[in-house]
Amino acid sequence: MRAALTRYRVIAYVVGVVLIVLVVIGMPLKYLADNPVVVETVGPAHGFLYMVYLVAVFDLGRRARWPLGRMVLVMLAGTVPFVSFYAERVVTRWITQGEPARV
Repeated sequence: MRAALTRYRVIAYVVGVVLIVLVVIGMPLKYLADNPVVVETVGPAHGFLYMVYLVAVFDLGRRARWPLGRMVLVMLAGTVPFVSFYAERVVTRWITQGEPARV
């Protein structure tokens, strides 16, 4: 389970950073400066990385025997800027402290 947690933590940070770059830098450049270069390059990368994030959450959730509701909430954390960082901390605490699986 330790390896699954490490994989999840790494991809949660990566997805969080890429999403912030996309939203904070790419979107203003696209809509305010009419320069879609960042969105066109970072957007597809974020889409691919989010799929990897979903697989990592599913793997960790199955190993930790989370209920489906908890797994879905952690998966959705990768769609809101800054929330993946918070979710990563909470999930790490759940796994390291052995908290029972509740939604």
